[in-house]
Amino acid sequence: MIPLPMLEISPIPAFEDNYIWLLRDSGSTQAAVVDPGDEEPVLTALEAQGLELSAVLITHHHYDHIGGVEALRAAFPKVWIFGPEDRRVRGLTHVVRAGDAVELPDLGERFWVLAIPGHTSTHIAYLGTGVLFCGDTLFAAGCGRVFDGTFEQLAASLERIAALPAETLCYCAHEYTLANLGFAGRVEPESTAIAQRQQAVSDLRALDRPSVPSRLSEELATNPFLRTGIPAVKAAAETAAGRSLTTGVEVFTALRRWKDAQYD
Repeated sequence: MIPLPMLEISPIPAFEDNYIWLLRDSGSTQAAVVDPGDEEPVLTALEAQGLELSAVLITHHHYDHIGGVEALRAAFPKVWIFGPEDRRVRGLTHVVRAGDAVELPDLGERFWVLAIPGHTSTHIAYLGTGVLFCGDTLFAAGCGRVFDGTFEQLAASLERIAALPAETLCYCAHEYTLANLGFAGRVEPESTAIAQRQQAVSDLRALDRPSVPSRLSEELATNPFLRTGIPAVKAAAETAAGRSLTTGVEVFTALRRWKDAQYD
């Protein structure tokens, strides 16, 4: 559990490798969740901690992020449900767009909405006090696949995230870190930072502890999709693509296609 000013954030494991993030103020019985793909573990966690659900934050339309919304709204009829403007996301009480402020008065917290499309065309993130709920756009040591967005969109979204303060804690929605570090090690086989992170994450997972959130500074040092301007990363992408690459978007696209085809 990571304490922040007035706010506590803890993971609720779901499915095989999802994390639903639970937000609460230790002085209140109110709580919020991010991307509840399954209602059952959420309801179990709320009951165990004596909490009432006051808000739900949705990043994108994929079922493993929204599957529990309708049941949670039935259980807590007054819950506020925030999410992107997308007909595939049903049950929203508040549609939010880039630049909007999401006020959670019961938790004493405000989040700003960032547009981070690419994984999907309407993907958003929520930026709070030193924390970013980034859904499936940025993973620890990796990034999401391109579904109904574009490579150009995803590359730009990752640049937007990379420009945030380096101490930002990034709360992604999946436990993919070890696999992502395996690919990162192929891209930069000489990187001691990647090797050290791989060992640290292996130790955490051996104890069945989550490897996320990760600090943005760590992503900037080890995540190839945030390192497209590094000569070694560019050279590896060019080898995989079999041609020279000029722009950061080209490098990113070659990396993502390499991972799609040969690693995932």
